[in-house]
Amino acid sequence: MATVETFVTRSEQETAAAGEKLATTLMPGTFVLLYGDLGAGKTAFVRGLASGLGADPAEVSSPTFVLVQHYRGRLPLTHVDLYRLDSAAAIDDLGLEELIGTGVLAVEWAERLPRPIEGSMAVRIEDLGGEIRRISVERETNNE
Repeated sequence: MATVETFVTRSEQETAAAGEKLATTLMPGTFVLLYGDLGAGKTAFVRGLASGLGADPAEVSSPTFVLVQHYRGRLPLTHVDLYRLDSAAAIDDLGLEELIGTGVLAVEWAERLPRPIEGSMAVRIEDLGGEIRRISVERETNNE
């Protein structure tokens, strides 16, 4: 079962603040899968995650060409961008499960993953025009 929280932000700063707020609830080993079109605000959201995890948000940039970036904070943050990868084999070669370690792994362009990552959190960012974004956070819940 999953719970979904949806809210609207009206600036890049509010989008980052949403990521920062979410980061305060994350535990080691969390996968945050980010979905959204080019320019939707995925990297701004990750800047907020970094801030909320105690890393310097000014160091966060889109890892499109580097593919993977690491940031140190109270929990380490690994930031991955799958935009340039177009095959399941290339994505598998990244070894995402091994990158998680004791921190948080944020994956931009998660729709390119060849298969779901069990227990992950999905963040969908929709551009509503201008700087307005609708952000939906879907978390798996245990009802045992």
